[in-house]
Amino acid sequence: MEQNVSSFTMIDEDFICDFCGFQVHHLGYTARDHCPNCLCSLHVDNNPGDRMCTCHGKLNPIAIEHSKKGSYKIVYRCDKCGEIKKNKAANDDNMDLIIDISSHPVEY
Repeated sequence: MEQNVSSFTMIDEDFICDFCGFQVHHLGYTARDHCPNCLCSLHVDNNPGDRMCTCHGKLNPIAIEHSKKGSYKIVYRCDKCGEIKKNKAANDDNMDLIIDISSHPVEY
């Protein structure tokens, strides 16, 4: 019988953003995967939280998707390999930047 293995690894920890220097605090309700100040992330996961990706490029926010449930997803493009990734926006994300990105979307 095949075992059901989750593709999500919970890693919610404090860090300093490699891109803007912001001191990022853990969320406490789900895994933190990007900087709430500049919204950038590192391309380190194949599946959320696994830290198995060897690319380590900068994930730049290029678009915002709005769900029917009222939440947002940040769409990223890796500046090193070009892969597109999506991450849920966190409650404390920079809403001014989310609005700015929403008003200047990039095709992906």
